Amino acid sequence: MTEAPVLAEAGTHSGTSRRSTGSGRPLWAGVAVLAAVLVAAPVVAVLLDGVGGLGGGSLPRGIGDMVLTTVLLMLGVGTGTLLVGGGLAWLVTAYRFPLRDVLVWLLVLPLAMPAYILGFVLLSVFDVAGPVQGLLRSLFGADLWLPEVRSLPGAVLVMSLTLYPYVYLLARAALVEQSPGTYDAARTLGATRGRALVRVLLPLARPSLAAGLSLVMMETLTDFATVQYFNVTTVSVGVYLVWKGSFDFQSATQLAVLVLLFAVAVLTGERLLRGRARFHQKGARGRGLQPRRLTGARAWAATAACTAALAAGFVVPVVQLLVWAVGQAVADPASLQDPRLVSYLVNSLTVATVAAVACAALSTTVAHAVRMRGGPVVSFAAQLTTFGYAVPGAVVGIGVLLVFAHADTLLEAAGVPGGTGLLVTGSVLGILYAYVIRFLAPAYQAVDASFAKISPTITWSALSLGAPPRRVLARVHAPMVRPGVAVALVLVAIDAVKELPIVLMLRPFGFTTVSVWVYELARENFWEKAALPALVIVAAAVVPVFVLFRQARGAGTPGDEARAAAAPVPATGGEER
Repeated sequence: MTEAPVLAEAGTHSGTSRRSTGSGRPLWAGVAVLAAVLVAAPVVAVLLDGVGGLGGGSLPRGIGDMVLTTVLLMLGVGTGTLLVGGGLAWLVTAYRFPLRDVLVWLLVLPLAMPAYILGFVLLSVFDVAGPVQGLLRSLFGADLWLPEVRSLPGAVLVMSLTLYPYVYLLARAALVEQSPGTYDAARTLGATRGRALVRVLLPLARPSLAAGLSLVMMETLTDFATVQYFNVTTVSVGVYLVWKGSFDFQSATQLAVLVLLFAVAVLTGERLLRGRARFHQKGARGRGLQPRRLTGARAWAATAACTAALAAGFVVPVVQLLVWAVGQAVADPASLQDPRLVSYLVNSLTVATVAAVACAALSTTVAHAVRMRGGPVVSFAAQLTTFGYAVPGAVVGIGVLLVFAHADTLLEAAGVPGGTGLLVTGSVLGILYAYVIRFLAPAYQAVDASFAKISPTITWSALSLGAPPRRVLARVHAPMVRPGVAVALVLVAIDAVKELPIVLMLRPFGFTTVSVWVYELARENFWEKAALPALVIVAAAVVPVFVLFRQARGAGTPGDEARAAAAPVPATGGEER
């Protein structure tokens, strides 16, 4: 029991502990700083170019409408997810009813349904040419008024159904982890369950609710395809439309700066929602919030509410996609052998695999650099590598183009004819660079969580025995963080398969992925043809949700259950994450 401290003390005398706390080899600090520069460069390029263009005094046309639409969409989706996700979290935590033990985890499945897939499924059923409106008009007359489906409320509904699990998971974890003493004290003083919820539990759960809402807002801000299906033009969509439609790069960068301001506003709002209060809780003996068994109609009403959310967000669209895919296969058996499906799937898997390996390797290196070098500069650089996840894909695409345009200028000035040419922007290298920027954050979080479980005395012991940092990484750290690296590979691969705007903006001629193919087919109302590739995307997105489900079902105690519910969840609700 005393060997590790002795080795650590020996390391202090030999000077090796200084390598692990901030005065060691500068090479590892340089790696962390270089990774931060690579991630920040496109964002800085967008800011400089966009702010510099404001000197002309002209702003993109329609910017006021785009800003208003973006604000209304974010507020609508935030309210919807808070009501649905928070309400379901309270229902499954505070009450027992039929199928509750199964539904409590199945309610996470809508995370695996990208919003743009649910969007075109809903449009195919409820739009003007869909079966629902056709049936209603045949029964009540052709002049029957029906609300417009392709509208802002339609987009709010679809995105709320796919994004509510963010609020649901974090709210439920906060309710389960409440200290028994606080709730018991409120009940002892005569508060009803409802009053204890409003006056005690919800204030203590405010940080979790704020975190869930911030995730929802970021997903809403970065959405690209869903809003276009519903004829909703947000600022993020405006970046792509202005650049692709009019080739006005200056206006596109100005809109990109506005998107970044929205992202900063979301993060600032999350801090403000938490307030200046602190939310520490002390453990105490007590029963805490015990689920109350519902009976009769109320019990089945609770089951119906949970089932309706699950069905609308996952089950019904999957069934509809299966019906379309089977119908298309029966009507045209050759469609199953469509060479485009195999080719586009290979493209998706190739770039996803390369991006996943690159992000996992870079994350492991940066986390190891923090452990070896330490210090505020390296720590700040490591945190900066996670910034790209909060930047919409359209902004990252614009930034990558700007970075390589400036690189071409510098290389040509240095005497290199043509600069980088089409080596990057004319191949998938540009896509891979943008993927690393976007998805390095989930990879680093997964790997860093594994590094946090390694006792510093283990690192100090290896250093005190004369092992250089490179050998410590290969023989000590890498084997111990293998589970975190595996999680990082899965998360990045799934996100990369679903990514849409980056590929649309940076893909070379003739290069298409499954997500782009689904987007283009659905935009042209070829629902049946889009069904099979859409099912492939959903099946891929189910993987991390299934891992979460198994962890949760395997939890044996209430504390384990809470920790499983509070585990990081990959953002699989839309094409961006």
